[in-house]
Amino acid sequence: MTAILEPLAIEPEPVAVHPRKHIWERVGLVVLLVGTAVAYLWNITINGMANGFYAGAAWAGSKNWEALLFGSVDPSNFITVDKPPVSQWVMGLSGKIFGFSSASMLVPEALMAVAAVALLYGAVARVSGRGAGLLAGTALAILPVAALMFRFNNPDAAMVLLMMAAAYCTIRAIEKGSVWWVALTGVALGFAFLAKMLEGLMVMPALAIAYLIAAPIALSKRIQHTIVALVATVVSSGWYVLLTILWPASSRPYMAGSTDNSFMNLVIGYNGLSRILGRNRGGGAGQAMGQNFRGAGQTFQGVQLPPGVTQQQVQQFMQRGGFGSQSAGLGRLFNGEVGFEISWLLPAALVAFVLVLVARRSFPRTDLVRAAALVFGLWLIVDGLVLSFMKQLTHAYYTLAIGPAIAGLVGLGIHEMWVRRQELLGRIGNASIILAAGGWGFVLLQRNSTWLPEVRWAILIATVVAAAGVFVVPGTPLRRFTTVFVIIGVLAGFGGSTAYAVATLGQAHTGGSPTVGPARSERAGGGRGGFGSFDEQTSANPQLDAMLQATHTKWAAAIDRSSAAAALELSSRTAIMAIGGFNNDPVPTLAQFKQYVKDHQITYYIVGNQGEGRATANRETAGRNRGQRATPATSGFMRGGGHADITAWVEATFPKKTVGNTTVYDLSNYSG
Repeated sequence: MTAILEPLAIEPEPVAVHPRKHIWERVGLVVLLVGTAVAYLWNITINGMANGFYAGAAWAGSKNWEALLFGSVDPSNFITVDKPPVSQWVMGLSGKIFGFSSASMLVPEALMAVAAVALLYGAVARVSGRGAGLLAGTALAILPVAALMFRFNNPDAAMVLLMMAAAYCTIRAIEKGSVWWVALTGVALGFAFLAKMLEGLMVMPALAIAYLIAAPIALSKRIQHTIVALVATVVSSGWYVLLTILWPASSRPYMAGSTDNSFMNLVIGYNGLSRILGRNRGGGAGQAMGQNFRGAGQTFQGVQLPPGVTQQQVQQFMQRGGFGSQSAGLGRLFNGEVGFEISWLLPAALVAFVLVLVARRSFPRTDLVRAAALVFGLWLIVDGLVLSFMKQLTHAYYTLAIGPAIAGLVGLGIHEMWVRRQELLGRIGNASIILAAGGWGFVLLQRNSTWLPEVRWAILIATVVAAAGVFVVPGTPLRRFTTVFVIIGVLAGFGGSTAYAVATLGQAHTGGSPTVGPARSERAGGGRGGFGSFDEQTSANPQLDAMLQATHTKWAAAIDRSSAAAALELSSRTAIMAIGGFNNDPVPTLAQFKQYVKDHQITYYIVGNQGEGRATANRETAGRNRGQRATPATSGFMRGGGHADITAWVEATFPKKTVGNTTVYDLSNYSG
């Protein structure tokens, strides 16, 4: 750490400087990147299929090029996942090359972490030196949410890597007003949109404002370049949107999450503005309750509850990891599971942003350090406010989107206050950043007080000593002591986040809403899977798998919902039709399903343990794991039921048999 800080003892410069690389700098970067790779790749298959919903789609993509292109849940291309396909392209292509497995699916996610850390290092090092870049890269690598999601198969890892790439390109563009780097910014944003739609574009205002303020060219040129970036964004994302429009709907999979089988309906509706504004037609508990229990019982946030379920019960469920588990407001990023995932260095990042702006207030408009601070600071503010106030469907891991911004500000702030350590501003700034990071780390660890209590007290003591030391020990004769205190402060500030990230790396994570930290934590939102794991985990049923593998139809079977279909696909390695998709999509209609059966495209219809029985059993298990008792009402209100007409027709038309603990209907002899 001394080697990192000591070469940076230079006076602030109005422009970026690029000193000759020293041995410690080269070694430091290698250690950072190799360390990130080793930590994130270590025992990565402990997560198995992670989120089975996306794992099923990755397997489908490894088997069929059209499924890979559209992100289909099954290789026969009935319906897509409810997100754009960029993440599926990476995992599916890896499965095609290396053979589908947990490793082929998850290793690319971990490598995305290494790439994101490298890009953040490069962005910060260009403006504040390589020591600052190393601090920023380290800060990103030790965030618990990064340790969680860069070893998982949700789209967030790909999206955040592309957002970071856009920020890096913006900083390169600001250096000389380069239109080519501006265009690359737009390309990165376009593909970030194709990773997770509007969330990938939330960084765009920050990048545009920073470029318009700081690029060293005339205002008219800055505006023109911003328009170029916008055009590049539209082109790099619009080709896929145009593809979904021009490709005949009858020969491609249904766009899951949309009401009219169009990609843009998904963007504007379920997965876009409706989610932010709280006007969503479906999703999670609210959607399921609205479909199944209208007119019954009390209401919760405008939705009717089933008989026997109270508002208090639903609120308790939400607080323990369900959709919308955090109340909207400025405190969301600091509380509950969200706080454990992202907030460790958030107070320090906000303090650092203010300090850098104050320290660079007299520098020219084109000052690169301030420009970089604007990139990361505005990114944090814009995205943070959206995440804080969005009305529904908020998972704690969404906050990975602001991870690079937090880490970038921490690196910039520590460096800027270090080079000013002989000034009052530098001493106050160093102490403030140390107190903000270490003090908040103590508070978060206190919320999980039974886990390694000695860690939080060590962090608190080191924080107080370091903050006092850097503030009261000015002057050249005691410079070495100042260095020691800053090093202690950085270690203390990073300590809580590092401890929780290490604990996260050691745990298996599955399901739709994984959580961070040690196992059996008593914090709110505990549990390793959260909502979504209920319908993705399945008990072994070799007899059923063998039956499905012996079929020769387009789909071996049909089952309600994509999560259950993906689980069957992963166990049997056969194509399964997901009725209703992930979120009660309007496909297939009863008439369409009858035609599929008449044309002998589906062999079996499956209910039982793979459907309601399995979901109920898993809910009861989850309830026991959380110290709750799952009642019939509370275990039932989370299940959708928009295609009951299909189930009713199958039950009335075909004989059933039990295979293991699963009810199966044989559709093969239907003639209409």
